[in-house]
Amino acid sequence: MLPEAKNQELLYIANYYTNIVRVYSYPTGKLVGSLTTDIYTPDGVCVDKQANVWIVNNYAASGGYKIIEYKHGGAKPIATLEDSAEYSETCSVDPTTGNLAVTNNSSYSNGPGSVSIYAHAKGNPQTYVDSKIGTMYFCGYDPKGNLYVDGLTATGYFQLAEMPKGKKTFTNIKLTGGTIHLPGQVQWDGKHLAVGDQDAGTKISGYTYSAVYETTGAGGKIVGTTPLGDSLDVAGFWIAGNTLIAPNAPELASQSGGNVYFYKYPGGGKPTKNLKKGFSNPLGLAISP
Repeated sequence: MLPEAKNQELLYIANYYTNIVRVYSYPTGKLVGSLTTDIYTPDGVCVDKQANVWIVNNYAASGGYKIIEYKHGGAKPIATLEDSAEYSETCSVDPTTGNLAVTNNSSYSNGPGSVSIYAHAKGNPQTYVDSKIGTMYFCGYDPKGNLYVDGLTATGYFQLAEMPKGKKTFTNIKLTGGTIHLPGQVQWDGKHLAVGDQDAGTKISGYTYSAVYETTGAGGKIVGTTPLGDSLDVAGFWIAGNTLIAPNAPELASQSGGNVYFYKYPGGGKPTKNLKKGFSNPLGLAISP
């Protein structure tokens, strides 16, 4: 990690196949370092109020740690959490309590997906399931501490749900005004709950493209669309003011490569910037201010 990284805004990008999280200065896009210690199949990335960064490993080699915390601009872990029985996906930090939520795609025993919540981002988690969501994908807190998650039902349909602050059960949300096919990132954009769709539509070439939908959250209404032009498969994303940053993975999960696009938000359309080099299936990213 370059010494000046500690004094800059940083963009962290998880590269699934190379077991590396690449770190860039933001918004310049200059590579300033990489994280490798305890990183194995990194998937989701999130940031807390102290600008510390959490990396979620989808799988832990030899029973190692699943969720790793790094100090802003630091190269070595400052905390590690275990969730050894789950295929973890991504994370979000509650701005009101500091609790860390981690979504689990499924359990090692092929059980349903879930959300593990670590009180104050420490210790062992409490794990919660939603009977309607068989496969859990992404999560995001709003400023009031309400937790939103998305996933797929047992029959393969998109489902959004909310765990209101102070509650221990999910309320399922029926979306109106559009259809989301394959769950993507969930993030509060300052006014709306932004929800991604990895398979928003089909290009003339036959490949799919991704989009982000602005929703009313618990209100269940889609009120806007941000099409991600030139994209193939955008799973995670990060909204920073009027910019949306999207890791664009290859269409097929077995393929390596990929890049990271910058878009106007909420307009979308063609990307305004493209980070092209050094990626291998980029999935999650986040900005640490």
